[in-house]
Amino acid sequence: MSSSIADNSPSSLELLESLKSQLREASLRQQLAILPQLIEAGAAGYQIMMDYLLEIKDQPAAAWVAGRSLQLLHPVSDPDVSAFLHTHFAQGLVPLPATCAVDYTDIQTALMAQAFEQADRLTLQKMCELAGANAVKRKWLYFTEINIFPVVDLQTLDRLWLTYSAGNFGFSKQREIWLGVGKNWEKLWPKIAWKDDNTWARYPGEFIWNLQAPAGHLPLTNQLRGVRVMDALLNHPAWQTERP
Repeated sequence: MSSSIADNSPSSLELLESLKSQLREASLRQQLAILPQLIEAGAAGYQIMMDYLLEIKDQPAAAWVAGRSLQLLHPVSDPDVSAFLHTHFAQGLVPLPATCAVDYTDIQTALMAQAFEQADRLTLQKMCELAGANAVKRKWLYFTEINIFPVVDLQTLDRLWLTYSAGNFGFSKQREIWLGVGKNWEKLWPKIAWKDDNTWARYPGEFIWNLQAPAGHLPLTNQLRGVRVMDALLNHPAWQTERP
């Protein structure tokens, strides 16, 4: 913990006030950089984050900062923080529409805890549930099953991954990168670190299960099954339909 922030000296209090002000006025990148400094500040920093979370929790433009704040507060051992999270964010930050065909609560819980490998496994599991009993049994997907996925379910899954990665992960992020390389799969794979030269990354040890991963690295979904599933995902109507 940084003594320059965590103590109660006038200089540390002044710094905290400065960080509090910046949190409301800075760019997204700067806001994300301020959050760890507030965690280092201890109880006073936690309070600033909690107050700000209540302000922005319903603002879509602030979702990435809110999601990162929840991740940083989640492991904090402080009774006030625990009570705050239980009272206001017991189910997480992202609304899970009642119209979804499947319950994605487990994925939200894993992403809040930064358990990205678990969240990835759950994502495939839930997508198999969407596809039906045969997919659940085989534990992987046919591209034809992707085509019939409800728009709201794919958009919800995508919003979960985007929110808890500051926009770094998610199907729509993968689609953005894919479009950026002219829909060229062989250019996409190395950009998202699924392939190095002609060698596919081995699952799970050669994938990166944290926020230092390249943009679009997660979720993996079904990458070992070839391009047709990924093609169906990135061409799904969910990405041409306005989100609720």
